[in-house]
Amino acid sequence: KGLHLDIVSPEKEIFTGEVDSVTLPGTLGSFTNMHPLIVVEAGTLAYVTKDGEERALDIHGGFVEMNSNRVSVCID
Repeated sequence: KGLHLDIVSPEKEIFTGEVDSVTLPGTLGSFTNMHPLIVVEAGTLAYVTKDGEERALDIHGGFVEMNSNRVSVCID
């Protein structure tokens, strides 16, 4: 089963769909393995869609929740 990613901001839904990978900025640098709930720092949120498209967003911070094969990111 794939990895489902949801990215939302207070204003709108930015992305929802299946991805191959997600990289988020953390206090100790970028990370790809996540604990269930993590605060993310300002930096670049990057992900690769199932069709191989690499995307990146500059963010000011937020938090991430990981549940099974679902990653939910709420960004500032």
